[in-house]
Amino acid sequence: MFKHFLVPVDGSDVSKKSLKKVAELASRDGAAITLAYVSDPMPPMIYSDSTMGYGVSQKDHQKACAAFAADVLKKSQTALGSGHKAKTLHIANLNLAEGILEAAKKAKADVIVMASHKRSGIKNILLGSETHEVIVHSKMPVLVLA
Repeated sequence: MFKHFLVPVDGSDVSKKSLKKVAELASRDGAAITLAYVSDPMPPMIYSDSTMGYGVSQKDHQKACAAFAADVLKKSQTALGSGHKAKTLHIANLNLAEGILEAAKKAKADVIVMASHKRSGIKNILLGSETHEVIVHSKMPVLVLA
């Protein structure tokens, strides 16, 4: 049915679990897969890995994001399984949903496949739903895996 899946990944357990379903669907349809990681292009005011924070330059932030994205994408490729060789994209965008849509366009995907965190009620209101935002703004189909 679909020939090219764009799959946003973030390294979360939900994201990792959804990759098994993505691999199944891609095998069934003979579809290509592009994994995408979206990072914030702006460094935070302070990086903190202990009680002492430290400032970071734009260049150092980009290096840290690129390294983290490479790690998430590598682990996601492993979670897909050896039967699937996915392309990868690292997009820098302040807005996660916009970054996902940009990745789908760059990859020339025909469907965006996203995992749902299954938030509802007050959690959904407070934390928002990137999946919902992608659905609302996408011009292509969005498949949500539960």
